[in-house]
Amino acid sequence: MTKYSRRQLLTFFGATAGVAALSPFVENKIFGMQSNVANAASGLNFTPVRLPHALSCYQTNNSYLATGMGEGTILNASNNLQLPSFNVIDDVVVPPEYERYVIVSWGDRVFPNEDDYVGYNNDYTSFIPLDRSSNDGYLWINHEYVSYPYSRLIADADLADFPDSFPLVIGFNIPEINREFIGEALYNQGGSVVRLNRQSRGGQFVVDGNDPNNRRYHGLSGLAINQDRTDGYQSVTAWGSRSHQQGDQNFLLGTGPAAFEVFPNSSDGLGNRIIGTAFNCSGGTTPWGTVLTAEENFQGTVQQEVLPNGTQTGYRENTGGAEFGLVGEKYGWMVEIDPRDPGFQGRKHSYLGRFRHENVAFRVDPGNPLIAYQGDDRRGGHTWKFVSRGTVMNPFSTSNSELFEDGTLYVARFNPDGTGEWIPVTLDTPTNPIPPTVLSEVEFAALGEAQRDGHIRLPKRAGIAGATEDGGNFEVTRSNEAATLGDYQNKTLRDFYPTQGAILVDAFLAGNLVGGTPGARPEDLEVNPRNKEVIIAYTSGVAGGDGYPDSRIFQVAKLSPDPTAAQPFGGLYKIIEGSADGTGNTFTWENFVPSGEAATLDGGGYTNLDNLGFDSENNVWGVTDMGTGNHNGFSTGAEPSERTIDHNFTGGNEELVGVFGNNWLFYVPLEGENAGQVVPFAYGPPRCEMTGPTFIGDTLLLAVQHPGESSPFEPQEILSREIEMIDLDGNLYPQQRSVPRGSNFPGNITGESFGGMMPSRPAIIGIRRKVASGRFV
Repeated sequence: MTKYSRRQLLTFFGATAGVAALSPFVENKIFGMQSNVANAASGLNFTPVRLPHALSCYQTNNSYLATGMGEGTILNASNNLQLPSFNVIDDVVVPPEYERYVIVSWGDRVFPNEDDYVGYNNDYTSFIPLDRSSNDGYLWINHEYVSYPYSRLIADADLADFPDSFPLVIGFNIPEINREFIGEALYNQGGSVVRLNRQSRGGQFVVDGNDPNNRRYHGLSGLAINQDRTDGYQSVTAWGSRSHQQGDQNFLLGTGPAAFEVFPNSSDGLGNRIIGTAFNCSGGTTPWGTVLTAEENFQGTVQQEVLPNGTQTGYRENTGGAEFGLVGEKYGWMVEIDPRDPGFQGRKHSYLGRFRHENVAFRVDPGNPLIAYQGDDRRGGHTWKFVSRGTVMNPFSTSNSELFEDGTLYVARFNPDGTGEWIPVTLDTPTNPIPPTVLSEVEFAALGEAQRDGHIRLPKRAGIAGATEDGGNFEVTRSNEAATLGDYQNKTLRDFYPTQGAILVDAFLAGNLVGGTPGARPEDLEVNPRNKEVIIAYTSGVAGGDGYPDSRIFQVAKLSPDPTAAQPFGGLYKIIEGSADGTGNTFTWENFVPSGEAATLDGGGYTNLDNLGFDSENNVWGVTDMGTGNHNGFSTGAEPSERTIDHNFTGGNEELVGVFGNNWLFYVPLEGENAGQVVPFAYGPPRCEMTGPTFIGDTLLLAVQHPGESSPFEPQEILSREIEMIDLDGNLYPQQRSVPRGSNFPGNITGESFGGMMPSRPAIIGIRRKVASGRFV
């Protein structure tokens, strides 16, 4: 059982003995029952949602077990946490003291042009208030990618005979994969800006669909500038006949070295003008009211690989990049948008580096440089810090945006002894990649082998490690390390790249080259507002095609068949800067709450941690990001197969995360008997990911992404299987798990249908207390 002492917790969060306890629990009637006030004595003023797996908070708190839509029962606190059965509900299940409601969904037409609509797979959200009451403002919504049931054309073959949602929701059909289909997929990415307001304190937020500033940013914004090209794409300025499918002049601009050292050489001939933003995952909001939205998994649409000068090696065939002439070097950036100002031209800040951005978090202190912390969400991806050359004068001034245009990008090097250093990624930085034998030494010592041979990827250059051409990457492994790694050592980045801009375009490989630590998918970083420590959600230590996380720093595999051995499903880490203002080159680090089932070694009771956030009481919140094909131990598709759930496995197998059920939301309270524990607050519909938590006073906004992904929404069926579970004492027992095959969210709670069906739709929801208390918890 994992439980942290008050001293440990205060050390982590930087709290003091004077921190106020959570407010007393207010008794109220829920579904005809009296909420048990015992939870108040143990530091909670709500009833935690019951999940299928064991958590230590259930020993001291009653829990709420959902039994149907809006129905449930209270389970008494107990040391016996074995649940012989668990039925998953197709809903966002919240504590009985709270209610959830839908604010806006994919396909909603809330824009001046009636053809425009809200994009797909919402992720990061940000609320920019227009008054100090937080009752009126603009909501920014990221749109990351499209997936079935968006269209059967992108589904597996076994879903071809099931309905898809695009023609139902959007109102027209695209029967084949052509320019219109690809263009519409890019249009469904990017972001939406919509006006939100509420009429009374504690009321529900609603969309003002008449606001003329409601607008879309998408993957083909600015497509009309193709008319200025001479490379054969000059006629590609639309993707269909509808008004929203016509190219416009709303292109974006680059800033920093790539804008004047790389983009002028791009084959599109458009210089520093950029068509669109897409692949938008998480992000960050500045104190002055702009949003930085993160372009993440661009590699499937545009070319990731670049030449030494930073320009793409060529278009990837049969992709959106090749169809519309989108050059790869112009995607994979942090993009700044001002939701309040339609005249603000979107900017891609190249000093923040090009990689698979998950998010960004800021330190904006008067008199000091602006600092931005970032994560590269890939297996083997790095943790980054940008420090501006100029300093912040007024944290709320829009002129601070200029600070992103000049500075230094650093990559983190974690040492096994708990120290670390920030390595500048500049032309004169020495090259010193971490050898695969070192990266994989822990797993290799335990199991006699390492996943993917402990590999690391480095830039390919003619004459280096036997390569005969420039561009792309070269894979160094345990097997070829002795013959190849020496060619990459004891040089500088100047020997591999001609300009600083080229380095920033190829930041992932350059980070490996200078000795940055390959990480365990850093998904989110946040700066603790109380003590400026940086907390990091690493979501999975399992190796992948891009790299192998350093096994000395991260749990990369289950290293023993013991069911209680540590599990490789990420962790909650923190960085403490070695300098008071955060600009120094040294830090210390700690894995504060490791992942894994609560019965496992140091297991915090969660898996695959993703987005993080602090509420007004400085509690930390997190959401999980289990792979869709592992939820509840079932694969996706029309006839899901059972995933192997075996607590005796060793290695990097991720199928075991099926024990955790659906993706869920939790928080770690600061005070009381539950201090330092993972307390579950909500779980989402089947196959969904809950993302983008944003607190607005007493309300939490949450994005419900891809409910029912890769599964039929009609007809609905219930799947059932037995899953091997483990209780807090390390005992294995069987649990019968039932779960809907797909999802009908949110129509199943709003009653909205399309053609008599309820296709699953990504949506933004609000969660608030039924009895207002002035704050969220």
